[in-house]
This record gives sequence, C-alpha cells and structure tokens, in this order.
Amino acid sequence: MEDSNTREKILKGAAGLFMKYGVRSISMDDIARHLSVSKKTLYQHFADKEDIVTLVFRELLEENQREMEEAHRLAVNAIDELARLSTCMKKNVEEMNTSLLFDLQKYYPKAWAVWQDFKQRCVYESIKRNVDQGIAEGNYRPEVNAEIVSIMRMALVEITFDDKTFPLDKFKFAEVQMQIFDHFVYGVVTEQGKKLYEKCREFKPAEIINR
Repeated sequence: MEDSNTREKILKGAAGLFMKYGVRSISMDDIARHLSVSKKTLYQHFADKEDIVTLVFRELLEENQREMEEAHRLAVNAIDELARLSTCMKKNVEEMNTSLLFDLQKYYPKAWAVWQDFKQRCVYESIKRNVDQGIAEGNYRPEVNAEIVSIMRMALVEITFDDKTFPLDKFKFAEVQMQIFDHFVYGVVTEQGKKLYEKCREFKPAEIINR
C-alpha cells in the first residue's frame, strides 16, 4: 500500500475512534488494533498520538469550513443560511463525543490551538457576516451588535461541551446544541425573520440541503 494511502487510512480510522469515544481514552494501541496495523506503522507516519490528533482535527475542521462555505453559497438569505447550518450542525453533533473539546484543551495543546484558530478565523467571521447580512435584509434586529453576538455565539458552543454545565446523565448533547442555536436565532431575528426561520424549519434536512 502506498504511504499516502496508509497515512489517510490511519487518519480516517483514528477520526472515527475519536468521534465515538473521545480522544483521551484512545491509545496508539487502540488505533493500531482498529486498523489491523502495527504500532511501528503508525510511528512511521506520525511522530506521536498528538500528531495524529492534531492532523485529524485539522481535517475535520477543514470539512466543517467547506460545509459553512457551501451553506453560504447556496443560501438565498441569512435565515436560509442558518437553516442549512443548523442541519449540518445537527448531523455533526450526533456523531460527536462530548469530551472532544475539553480533552483537546487539557491534553493536546497543538490540536486545541488549531480549534482556536478555526474559531477565530472562520466561525467568528462567518457568524458576523451572517448577522450583518441579516440586519441589511431586515431579518435581524438593527440594534444587534454583530461583534458581541458573534463572540457570545462562539462561547455558547464551547459551553455545551462542559459536562459540569450540562451533565450527560441529564441532557442529550444534540438537544442542548440545538436549543442554544434556536436561542441565538430568536435573540436576533425581527418578526419578519422569525416567520422566515420557522418556515425554513418546516423542511426536512435533505430538503434544506437540496432546495
């Protein structure tokens, strides 16, 4: 097998394990066993586990960025973009272990730095652009401060990963994410925007993506 194919196979396999079980609980032995390769093969392609973690999350975030850009490209207005992003987010969080971000923050500083860069460079700019667009369209309240609500939105995303705030034995992760998303939307929309958003929510996920 070519080196590039082996490398991609390792990253894809590790990503599946991390998304399902979290990062800290998965060892190099677990990755090697899951992929039916030797640990020697892993170390031929990656320096250590943190190297794998960092590259996996860089690829995952690049995929998230492509989804965000596609939602913006296809959307007919700011509300439509939010509906499309909501569909993508729901799909992503249903596949995600809630310990991911806090594992990165505590144990994998390089991967955490990748997330922080993505959050500031891509997520913040996407939210702020959407809010400015929504205000210009009359779908968001004109008095909304785009910078403040964009920072607030990013902070709320991270809070949902905190098991102390939303214990997993009491709250479903996906439901928490979607409740907070709706709270953000209803906090910025005008009456016109509210009606439009609720109309968009009537579509099934595939209809939103394909319409």
